[in-house]
Amino acid sequence: MAKPNYSFEKRQKELAKKKKKEEKEQRKAAAKAAGAEAPADEAPQQD
Repeated sequence: MAKPNYSFEKRQKELAKKKKKEEKEQRKAAAKAAGAEAPADEAPQQD
C-alpha cells in the first residue's frame, strides 16, 4: 500500500486557502469601489 503524501495535501490546502483569501480581498475591494462611487452619485441628487 502506498504511503500518503502529506506534504502534497498540505500544499493543496494552503493553495486553496490562499485562493479563497484573494477572492475575498477582491470582493471587498470591489464593494469598497462601488461604495465610493455611490455617495458621489448621490451627492448631486441631495442638492
